[in-house]
Parts: sequence; structure tokens; C-alpha cells
Amino acid sequence: MVSVNSVTKQYGAQVLFVDASFQLNAGEKVGLVGPNGAGKTTVFRLLTDEETPDEGAIDRPRRLTIGYFRQDVGDLKGRSVLAETVAGAGEVAALGEELHQLETKLATPDGEHAVERYGQVQARFMELGGYEVEARAQSILAGLGFAPDQIAGDVGRLSGGWKMRVALARILLLNPDLLLLDEPTNYLDIESILWLEIFLRDYDGIVMMTCHDRDVMNRVVKKIIEIDGGQLRSYSGNYDFYEQARAEEATRREAEYLRQQAMLRKEIRFMERIKAQAAKAWQVQSRVKKLDKIERVEPPRRRVEKNFDFGTPPRSGEDVIKVEKVTKIYGPRRVHDGLSLLVRRTERWAVMGENGAGKSTLLKMMAGMVAPDAGVVTVGASVTMGYFAQHQMESLDADLTVLEELQAHAPLASIGTLRNLAGAFGFQGEDVEKPIRVLSGGERSRIALCKLLYDAPNLLILDEPTNHLDIVTKAVLMRALAKYQGTLVFVSHDRVFLRALASRVLELSSSGPHLYGGNYDEYVSATGHEAPGMRQ
Repeated sequence: MVSVNSVTKQYGAQVLFVDASFQLNAGEKVGLVGPNGAGKTTVFRLLTDEETPDEGAIDRPRRLTIGYFRQDVGDLKGRSVLAETVAGAGEVAALGEELHQLETKLATPDGEHAVERYGQVQARFMELGGYEVEARAQSILAGLGFAPDQIAGDVGRLSGGWKMRVALARILLLNPDLLLLDEPTNYLDIESILWLEIFLRDYDGIVMMTCHDRDVMNRVVKKIIEIDGGQLRSYSGNYDFYEQARAEEATRREAEYLRQQAMLRKEIRFMERIKAQAAKAWQVQSRVKKLDKIERVEPPRRRVEKNFDFGTPPRSGEDVIKVEKVTKIYGPRRVHDGLSLLVRRTERWAVMGENGAGKSTLLKMMAGMVAPDAGVVTVGASVTMGYFAQHQMESLDADLTVLEELQAHAPLASIGTLRNLAGAFGFQGEDVEKPIRVLSGGERSRIALCKLLYDAPNLLILDEPTNHLDIVTKAVLMRALAKYQGTLVFVSHDRVFLRALASRVLELSSSGPHLYGGNYDEYVSATGHEAPGMRQ
């Protein structure tokens, strides 16, 4: 058990939490939630002893092992993917390295001096399952979507997203008593997310995670710890239960507050009526003393959820994009081979498939960013296109503030409109005055998304638009897109997003493209691909 007792933490004038307490019990699966900047990362850093509380204490077992997966993975290079993963296995990795060195020493004339140490190290290595560690690492890497040739390849050649997967595999292989996961599903496809869900549900140790994927939170965690307004509250149940309990609690607090306010107004009116009567002055004093002793009910904190509504896009022709017998080859790999697809006005196509299936490549060809090697992509009449991909944040001007960047993009828009747009995507109050240069990659991605949505084109091509969006902001985007009157083609690994928006599904797989003329739930029902363990 890990116990956080009456902890207070602040940075300068910013108070993150006051007198906060919670427990993590053996085998618990816990979701940590709260608005951006509430202090979720600080909780992780306190648990790992990277920071210390200003007041209070954190009690943990002396031999507790902790694994912490965070979004900044560093520069991985110089080893194979498998070797990099095995290196994260903690004591067993160090013992394996020492065994290798001792084996080399045993082959020398002075090797007899290493025999005793070799026996000790080998015994501990076997006790920790060292001879199975590579097999475990390969199993984890395969679950996270790595092909055999990738596992044997140089980790330094991987993209940032795949390096994140290696970092996650290292932590999972470590098998710590306390597993801290900061957004582990970013950059994972649905198949890998499903595998991770099963891994975490069956995990013997404590898991504490932040995650913007509602389905993962519902399927894995059985307890929610919320940070909001300097307070920590615990709820027993999954994310849906937490939301319901929080709403009921807010309704109850609102009712208590209103009842007390009504009582106070009644008392004040009574005292106003009789205070001029000298004979009843004692009653006024008595009522004042009584009111002074009443513990005031604080006004309930309300979550401010700003919505964004698209303008009405101009009408396009009926045939929006026609993909005809398209082929795309990268080196020895044929990503697409004779792919055809017709996207018609107001259709909402979700493009599905494992990582490497060619989803992003198809969207780039549709957007005119990449040319096919054979075949043709035709954009229909009167189509105005908006294309969103994660790399677009590189086009932002680092010297401008958030608001200035939006003003430069939409000089005729009112400040109120732009503030509302920024607020809907998590930039509240003074956040719009932050320079672009200090924003995280996720925050820059949200600014790029804001600019695209303001333009209200009649065709949106979106590649993983929900990456880096929290659950509340994701809901804002879903509500806006649900009312959007244009045509939508998108890639997403978020099942809530897919269920809410997809009216057609294109699945890209090793057996070729498959088209499904129904929504995401109908696709799952027809294919069974969301069932645990299913892999194309």
C-alpha cells in the first residue's frame, strides 16, 4: 500500500492541492483525472520521489519498485529495439549484463576468480526469470504492434511515436510494484490499445494512469482520483461511474448551497424588519450570533465547457473525392495496390487498420500532399478542403502568442470569437497570452486544429485529431463535428470518437482494402475486430 497523507504542494503563488490524501492498495487499477494544469504530473513526481511535498508525507514500502512512463522518452539510439527494451528490465537487465561480462572473464586465464561471483549472479538471474526476459520482451513488443523485422532493427531509426512504444515496452517489462502511466495510449492503434487493456487488467501490481481514452478508463480502472480546485477526491468505480457520481454530487452541493442562501436571506430580512425596535434588539443580537456559528456551504465549482460551432460550409458537388486504382510504393513495400474509393457529400469515412497499413498515406494522397505512383485521386467540384495532421504544428509562428496566431489566421474575426474558439480547445483565460514557443506538442496541435475548424471547409481530412485532447475537449470536438454539415474522412484510434462520427468504414489490411457501408458498431459486429485478442 502507498499512502499520501495530508499533502500540500504549490509552485510560487499557484496552489495545486491542499491537505490532500489518498491510498493505493495492492493490485488496484486507478485513473487520475483533472483539468490541464491541475497537478496530475506533480502527483506522479511526488510518488516517484522526484519532488517532495511542502507539507504532509507519502508512506511507501521500503522495497517498492516504481515504473513511470512519461511523454518525454529522450533520444533512444545505438541498440536494437529488443535490446533497448530488455535494458529497461531493472535488476534482471543489470544481472544479465554482468553475466555476459563474467562469461567473457571466465574464458581468460584469470577466470577462476570469477566463478563464485558467476554462480551468485546466475542464481539471482534465474530467480528473477532472466532467461525468459527476452521472450517476454518480444511478446510485449508484438502486443504493441512491432513486426519481427522492427524488433530486430535499430531503435534510432524509429519515428517519435514508435520510440514512445519502446519506452512503454521497457516499463511494462520492468514489471514494477507500482506502474505509473501518463497517457499510455497516445500513438497506439486500436489493436495495440486492446492488447494493453488486457495486459493492465491482468497486471498483478498497482496501476495508476492518466488517459484520455474513455473506453480504456472504463475497461481497466476500478477507482478514480480526481484533482480539481486544490482538492483530491476518490471515487470507487470506472470513469462512467465517476462522471455520474460527480454530477450527482454537484447537484446535491448546488441544492445545499441554494437552501442555505435562502435561509440566510430570510434571516437577514427578519433582522432588517425588527432592528429599529429597541425592545427586540436582543433578538437581533441572538440571530447574529446564531448566523456567525453556521458553517457556510461553499458555492459549487462548475466546469466550464465551451462549445465550438462550425459555420455553414459552402455546398460541394455530390462526388467529393474519387480514388481510382491507386498504388503507392515505399522502397520494397507496396503500401497500396489498386485501391479505389468514392467519397460522396456528407459521408463520414473512418479509415481503419493497424499501424503501417497506409492510413496516413491515403489521407495525404487525398489531400494532395503525396502523389500516387499509379492511379489517380480526383477532388470533386466546389470542394474546399481542410487537412489536419500532427506535423502541421510546425507551421506555427513561435514568436506569436496563442491569440496572435489565431488573429493572424483570421484577421476579420472578433476577439470574442477567437477567445471562445481557443477556450473550447483548452486555452482558458490568460492561456491565450502564452507564446507558441512555450507550448507542448499537444497544445500546438490543438492550435493547428483551431485554425482548421475556424475555416469551415466542406471537406475535412483529419489524421488522428484526438491525440493530446483530454476527454472534455474531445467531447467538444465530437459535438462540433456531429453538427458539421460537410464531408469527413478521418483516422482515429479513439473508439468513442469512432462510434460518434463514422457512417462508413474503410479497413486497410494485409488482405487488401475492405469497405463497410455502416457505422463503427456495425463494422465491429461484422468483423469482430474489437474483440480482445483479434488481430488481422
